[in-house]
Amino acid sequence: MLLKENEHIEYISDRLRLIVSPEHTFGTDALLLAAFALPKKNDKVCDLGTGCGIIPFYWLSRDIKCVTAVEIQEKAVNQLSRSVVLSEISDRVNIVHSDLRELKKIFPSASFNKITMNPPYTKSGHGIESSLSADKIARHENAGALPEICRIAAYLLNFGGSFSICLRPERLTDAFFAMRESGIEPKRLRFVSKNAETAPWLFLLEGKKGRNSGLEVMKPLFIQTPDGEPSEELLSITENYRK
Repeated sequence: MLLKENEHIEYISDRLRLIVSPEHTFGTDALLLAAFALPKKNDKVCDLGTGCGIIPFYWLSRDIKCVTAVEIQEKAVNQLSRSVVLSEISDRVNIVHSDLRELKKIFPSASFNKITMNPPYTKSGHGIESSLSADKIARHENAGALPEICRIAAYLLNFGGSFSICLRPERLTDAFFAMRESGIEPKRLRFVSKNAETAPWLFLLEGKKGRNSGLEVMKPLFIQTPDGEPSEELLSITENYRK
């Protein structure tokens, strides 16, 4: 039996079935990042800290040929591995069970031209840390701080390759600094708000390795209409996904 206790299946498309659990699940932010950073079909792509694998599965549902998914937590790797078997896509997903800081021993430099990561939202030592180890890694920088993550991404990217992340707005300057310090120039920024009347709760940021300065600030992404219904853009992002 591929499903364990407290797990269930999310249908990312008619063919792709993703196993989620209370410890390793996903939210709207991951879907927005996956759409924001959507690769071309034959790009060499990698998702760092992939968790349950929602970003790779989202890309595969858009006909991306092959994805590398990196994750440190053994339970998440096991869960994703079973999702791959369930969806019969073993030839399209390369799962790497590794600490991000060990990736230089696994991959040569310039291995990818597109990398994403939904990084921890809280700096290590800030906020109230969860008692669950899975939550600590997902929400706090216990397995790698943002500057270190950007340096790893820069090593893995070829020249001109892109690194995309999503974070809370209060960490925007941290993200700019960390990218630039690692040789990744911030090139595209989009804020996400509930609606036109509310402040942003998330930003999506793409940087490119070795490029010159020049930032495109995109129009805001609103996830709800004035009536509280899902916006047309959100529906277009999630059109293949059904619970």
